[in-house]
Amino acid sequence: MEKYFEGIGRRKRAVARVRIYSGDKASTVNGKSLDLFTRKEEIKDIMKPLVVTDLNGKYYFTAKTYGGGKEGQVDAITLGLARAIYKMDETLKPALRKEGLVTRDPREVERKKFDHVKARKKPQFSKR
Repeated sequence: MEKYFEGIGRRKRAVARVRIYSGDKASTVNGKSLDLFTRKEEIKDIMKPLVVTDLNGKYYFTAKTYGGGKEGQVDAITLGLARAIYKMDETLKPALRKEGLVTRDPREVERKKFDHVKARKKPQFSKR
């Protein structure tokens, strides 16, 4: 059994459990290659914690995600990876914090209220 460090990342409704291992294997998300994410920016965002800490060739990760959409899952993986890295080595936390990778984004979708069309939009007012 390989030794790993685990980090949980969340964003909107998406949750990601990321495990980081030493080695140079290919990183996977839900058992599939990173090519699952079609946009290059998404792959770049996911790999950012490894690039910032200069661990890109030395470590790989596996991530299991569920819930939310693709963008929320990308941000959840990024946060989970950053948490796993600083759990592994506490001295890397300032570098990750400087890039804004340690803080969870607290924004969530506001719920729809009754007598409203959307969360805040009200029906059109008619005087007569």
